[in-house]
Amino acid sequence: MNAMSSQIRKYELRVRAEKQAETRRRIVEATSALHEEVGPARTTVAEIARRAGVQRLTVYNNFPNETELFAACGEHSMAKNPPPDPSAALAMSNPDERLRAVLEPLYLWYRKNARGTENLQRDRLVMPALDAVMRIRMDHSLSSLADALADGFAPRGRSAKRVRAAVALALDFWTWRRLAGEGISDEDAAALMVRAVNAAAQD
Repeated sequence: MNAMSSQIRKYELRVRAEKQAETRRRIVEATSALHEEVGPARTTVAEIARRAGVQRLTVYNNFPNETELFAACGEHSMAKNPPPDPSAALAMSNPDERLRAVLEPLYLWYRKNARGTENLQRDRLVMPALDAVMRIRMDHSLSSLADALADGFAPRGRSAKRVRAAVALALDFWTWRRLAGEGISDEDAAALMVRAVNAAAQD
């Protein structure tokens, strides 16, 4: 009898955990969709709850603060649509080819995710919790990538800082956004930034 009760209890706990996981998934998916459509700053808990089919209190119970919700949304977005892996490009010996091989797929990814990325980059300026999450999830990776790419140009003296700055500029979303707004293709934009980095490397 005790064994049967234990099995029933385990089953009930498993079902409860599955339901909670499903509720969290719906909340995260609803929030992520709203972030892409209107941006985090304009996303309300009431609208998240409506889209997820839950009560507002359920949203708060599952995500007591904005940081936890932003982090969960970041994990969801990266799993659904991960940015390009630069590993193969970084293995190239020629620094120009390496930089171009990183920029072209990155710019294509920016193009595919322009609306949501622009909303996030815009709203992080007024939402400290979002900014903190993006610093960990996005800025750190781009900074490390900029270091690796800049080292390939072997700059000396004052040009080292210029090269690092030029590479960071090339990787930045707003750089792509401006070039795309000028009607420049992603391939031409990447080539232009490679030339800019080379110019920065000159003493």
